[in-house]
Amino acid sequence: MTNNPGPPEGRPQEHTAPVTETVNPGPPQGRGPADGTHGPDDRENRENRENRGNRGNRANRDSKDAALDAFRVPAGEGAVTTDQGVRVDDTDNSLHVGERGPTLLEDFHLREKLTRFDHERIPERVVHARGAGAYGYFEPYESLAEYTCADFLQDPGRRTPVFVRFSTVQGPRGSADTVRDVRGFATKFYTRHGNYDLVGNNMPVFFIQDAVKFPDFVHAVKPEPPNEIPTGASAHDTFWDFCSLQPESTHMLMWVMSDRAIPRSFRMMQGFGVHTFRLVNAEGRGTFVKFHWKPRLGVCSQVWDEAQLTAGRDPDFHRRDLWEAIEAGAYPEWELGLQLIPEEDEFAFPFDLLDPTKLVPEELVPVRPVGRMVLNRNPENFFAETEQIAFHTANVVPGIDFTNDPLLQGRNFSYLDTQLIRLGGPNFSQLPVNRPIAEVRNNQRDGYGQQLIHPGPSYAPNSVGGCPAAMGGGRLPEGVFEHYQERVDGRAVRRRSPSFADHYSQAALFWHSMAAWEQEHITAAFAFELGKVGEQAVRQRMVDNLVHVDPALAAEVARRIGVAEPAPDQGQDQGREQAPQQESGLRASPALSLENLRGEGVATRRVAVLAGPGVVTAQVRAAHAQLAPAGAVVETLAARGGQLPGADGESVPVDRPLPTMASVLYDAVLLPDGAGEALRADPDVLRFVTEALRHGKPLAALGSGTELLRSAATAAGMKEHARLPGVLLHASDGEPDESFWPGFLALIANHRYPDRG
Repeated sequence: MTNNPGPPEGRPQEHTAPVTETVNPGPPQGRGPADGTHGPDDRENRENRENRGNRGNRANRDSKDAALDAFRVPAGEGAVTTDQGVRVDDTDNSLHVGERGPTLLEDFHLREKLTRFDHERIPERVVHARGAGAYGYFEPYESLAEYTCADFLQDPGRRTPVFVRFSTVQGPRGSADTVRDVRGFATKFYTRHGNYDLVGNNMPVFFIQDAVKFPDFVHAVKPEPPNEIPTGASAHDTFWDFCSLQPESTHMLMWVMSDRAIPRSFRMMQGFGVHTFRLVNAEGRGTFVKFHWKPRLGVCSQVWDEAQLTAGRDPDFHRRDLWEAIEAGAYPEWELGLQLIPEEDEFAFPFDLLDPTKLVPEELVPVRPVGRMVLNRNPENFFAETEQIAFHTANVVPGIDFTNDPLLQGRNFSYLDTQLIRLGGPNFSQLPVNRPIAEVRNNQRDGYGQQLIHPGPSYAPNSVGGCPAAMGGGRLPEGVFEHYQERVDGRAVRRRSPSFADHYSQAALFWHSMAAWEQEHITAAFAFELGKVGEQAVRQRMVDNLVHVDPALAAEVARRIGVAEPAPDQGQDQGREQAPQQESGLRASPALSLENLRGEGVATRRVAVLAGPGVVTAQVRAAHAQLAPAGAVVETLAARGGQLPGADGESVPVDRPLPTMASVLYDAVLLPDGAGEALRADPDVLRFVTEALRHGKPLAALGSGTELLRSAATAAGMKEHARLPGVLLHASDGEPDESFWPGFLALIANHRYPDRG
């Protein structure tokens, strides 16, 4: 019996288009026809579409969006009713005895309204509680039939609907976006052969090797039991105590202490499948695979001071950034890449492919670009979609299978188990956002929240009708899942393979791959986090672990946090059992450094133009005219909103009052001529520019704006402001030459200048 209900009575049947094809892709920038309609099948009026809260995105229709139509509640006027459909005369006043008397228990509308309100919340996720998500599509560049029979990887250009949820790990739903943390990067593909979930992170490795340690790790990183402190942070005793006693976490710690843990935007971070999976083709041949998402905008991060300030200025910084980009038609895009490893090469590396604390360096196995993903539609209801979506690593489709990675094996149990408590029972797959576009047919019945009416018997085999047919026996038809056949021999033991024993080589590889400024940021992060640890023994033990990564790193962290420096030779093979495989010979992997992952162009970069009374309005207008066509988001800031009088008698509109903003919310700053003296006297302006300088952001100044920049550089402790990297000056009066604006665009495209000082 099909577990997909038909549309409500009176609604036309959906899914008339091929299920993985875009029904109406619309223009590339997300704008519909000039009259605001979406073709003859659009029966809703303009007001209803606007009231859905998804402004400008209704043109991006696909099969998943069409399937959701059956569950959408149309906006519009009409009588208020109870949940039973009874129209209510008054929803502003309870039923009383007289105007000042007691409230009557018989007021069923009051009771129902309060009861529903009292039960609106559901348990938040234990980890990854805070997140944001969006819909979009994935399309392959070429057929991958040589490696996999997965349907969504067969036809170039065919679009498969997706939903992606980004998240932090440690903090609750109310924590800030820009904390130092791992970011979840989970993608649900609504394929023709069922839902496939690629549940990854923005880092390619993890803290532990075996899922049995996951509860311990989470208990350690979560706020400490006595006081529920800290929120959204790992800088506390229990986390570092655990890590100092679990050297397998060392590689992941290097990533978390790097700027990868404080991304500039969800749109500017990589994603990884973390584990080694297996692709299986139509002939049953397997190929090991690592999944990579690479953002088209490049990989960009904040710096630590900036991230902390952002958390105070806008705790929703990443969520707002994603939402506003999609609403503006600047759709985020990632390229999917695969590292493909023949099964005969399983033991050809100086590490174990099944070890989730290890990555496969791109110098050993290049990443092959195979497709792209575009997010082009925001959810219409955060709770119904982003909060209720349920991911599960075991949601795979024909052509994709697992390996014996012990962390993956445990996740395959845990993800399903956690949804049962969080979403109230086994029928969470019937929630609209979780429903596959493929047909569902089985004998699974009843349970909390059952939405469907199943006639007939619910067992197999049966002879009385309504029995779904299993597809086993002989050669399976297309779209039927068959587990990869692998012979495994061995005794049941609680023991890890010796090939998992090297906990430091890849941590050292990561360290040696970093640019000098990245190494300084990692050192400072270790010093900050361990400086928050009260137990001296935990600090010392962690520094003693770091000496196996790099003695100079360990010594510098020790000096900054006040513990004994380890002996340089203490790190030579101590605490390390060498895996019985040949060495790769790699000392560094350039692909790991942010220095080599910057994108091209300035699309969606936010530029603040600081202006005051007497500003040269032509320069403000030129900034908008020159930078916006390249994709930058240019905003004029001043002490007050409204119109700002300029030097030539004209005025310019102020986009945002300066007191409501901060430099950490922008990527670059322009200081036009004409108001430099007045702006230098404003402490908010001076702080704005000083912070931008300290955080390595591109700045440009014209005329009197150069004096403001000089004052800010002095306040930041920087000399010779004219020679600072990432700074462009036009000190003379008059308009700059034609090279000024292209030069500023080039600075913005570089994102940041971390060597400024």
